[in-house]
Amino acid sequence: MPKLVVTPEHQIQRLNQILNKIPELQGMPLATVTKAPSPKSWNVLEVLEHLSIAMDLYTPKLEQAFSELIPSNSGSWSFNVRPWQRFVIAGQRPKGKKRPFKMKTLKRFEPLFNPETLDAQKRSAVFERFLKSYQDLKAHIVSSRTKQMKHRPFSSAIGPIVKFYLPEAFEFLLCHAERHMVQIDEILASQT
Repeated sequence: MPKLVVTPEHQIQRLNQILNKIPELQGMPLATVTKAPSPKSWNVLEVLEHLSIAMDLYTPKLEQAFSELIPSNSGSWSFNVRPWQRFVIAGQRPKGKKRPFKMKTLKRFEPLFNPETLDAQKRSAVFERFLKSYQDLKAHIVSSRTKQMKHRPFSSAIGPIVKFYLPEAFEFLLCHAERHMVQIDEILASQT
């Protein structure tokens, strides 16, 4: 498997692409963002809620690791992702406009609302929660540029089988979001 070297600049660019997609989704009719392609599939709001749930599980871990960082005098970092983490990240990364394969979602990551009861207020709350989560992630990545990436690795949200350093966690979360942005595109394409 080829090396994966990540930088905060590249991660910020990719995160901006995700964040820039949200106003378009917010402008869509409620019926569009609450319509799933099939009964067992998620709709757009459920995908965004899933991403927010995942971020909620990572936020305390990111903040703890961030608190251990010290300033860097050598400029912005680049980080060589370790082999096991690279494999896990690659499983999330979309291949162009395709998700390589579907994954079963663990119960704790599933959105817990009934799409049929979503109104404009609940819809707004889903978008606000997503935006706050990913703007906070962006703030962490931006702030990390002036830090040394030396801290204790932390367990991923699926448990200690995968431990991340901050740059690896940033990359995993970005690939996870990119994967689900592809899913959102698929959901919307199914409606045309």
